[in-house]
Amino acid sequence: MTRYLRVATAAAGLIANSLVHVGPLLLVALVKVVLRFQPVRETCDRWLMAIAASWIDFNSWMFSTITDTRLVVEGLPDPMPDGHFLVVCNHQSWVDIPVLQKLFNRRLPLLRFFLKSQLIWVPILGLAWWALDFPFMKRYSREQVQRRPELAGRDIEATRRACAKFSRIPVSVVNFVEGTRFKPAKHDAQDSPFRHLLKPRAGGTAFVLEAMGESLDTLVDVTVVYPDGAGELVDLFANRIPEIRVHIELLPIPEDLRGRSYQNDAEFRQRFQTWLNELWAAKDKRIEGMLDS
Repeated sequence: MTRYLRVATAAAGLIANSLVHVGPLLLVALVKVVLRFQPVRETCDRWLMAIAASWIDFNSWMFSTITDTRLVVEGLPDPMPDGHFLVVCNHQSWVDIPVLQKLFNRRLPLLRFFLKSQLIWVPILGLAWWALDFPFMKRYSREQVQRRPELAGRDIEATRRACAKFSRIPVSVVNFVEGTRFKPAKHDAQDSPFRHLLKPRAGGTAFVLEAMGESLDTLVDVTVVYPDGAGELVDLFANRIPEIRVHIELLPIPEDLRGRSYQNDAEFRQRFQTWLNELWAAKDKRIEGMLDS
């Protein structure tokens, strides 16, 4: 199969799969919004998760069928569909997302990503993400907050509201701790102390632990490496990504990092940043070994 045919087939399959699943997804979401009784909401949540899992199953099947990409995984956990997990991962490419979904679909609860607010306008997918309670975050620059001080803290409150929803259902909250995809220019501009990673942004992770600290069971530390270079989705389906290596480690969440105020407690903020930097230093060293193997 030529690269152009692979990409065209993948695009058609992704669009068709989305159209098939989004209709039922939105119908169930509408029932959930209108009939706000707890038994109805719980039933709708189960249906929404089942529809989403089916959607991801087909996309993962295309991943395996259309591409020859070799996925090498270490540490894949046994199925744990009913817990509450915080998944932290380095971020190099949009390919990271289908990789995570392929590995964890039906193994962990549905992965929820924090999305930029503008993404709600993406045709079809924006409505689907809304129906699945993906949190949409509106980030404000320092200059915007200086001009309008009332904007300060709104992203924190949005995180808290999203996490309040998640506390009543099984969930895997995904946090790309670097906040953006790794690029050499970004790495240089940051003067990052890590060779293969950008500096971790502690705030988002801390706010999730503050809002959901008592209900979160486990930290799932995921490291994704592209030995031949990270491409994008079109490169994946054009068969230009020969191999992806993934390391997964389940870690306990330190009790003293749960439920504390990152924003208002300077001593805790420093301790949290130290813990996250140590986690990131270990990940940087691990990437070095994964690239050399």
